[in-house]
Amino acid sequence: MTVMIGIAGSIGAICRYTLGALVNKIGRSLSPFPIGTWFLNISGAFLLGLCAYLLQAGIMTETIWLIVGVGFCGAYTTFSTFGTETITLLTKHRFGLALLYVLTSVVLSLLAAWIGLNISRFLSI
Repeated sequence: MTVMIGIAGSIGAICRYTLGALVNKIGRSLSPFPIGTWFLNISGAFLLGLCAYLLQAGIMTETIWLIVGVGFCGAYTTFSTFGTETITLLTKHRFGLALLYVLTSVVLSLLAAWIGLNISRFLSI
């Protein structure tokens, strides 16, 4: 099981790097806002919430939960980069942008996780 979680984590890390670079390339031309990590953490929170719903509904097995939730999502999302980017904004005296980054990251990630966890309410499943 540990190897499978590790493989899924590797895939999650590759997706994080690739998608983050793409989103940053597009977003950096518009703003110094760390859009790549922001997008990855919010989309990862949604995916993890969705997986939690599927596990609770008996649609996903605990084995798949460990592989996708712990392995893939654990590597796809990144709290350490979020923290580093926030500190970087603060050291550059971009206080408003740092506050916007922290607040929108936390609120939207929680909302995305809640939507994923309650997806059946939205899709009438």
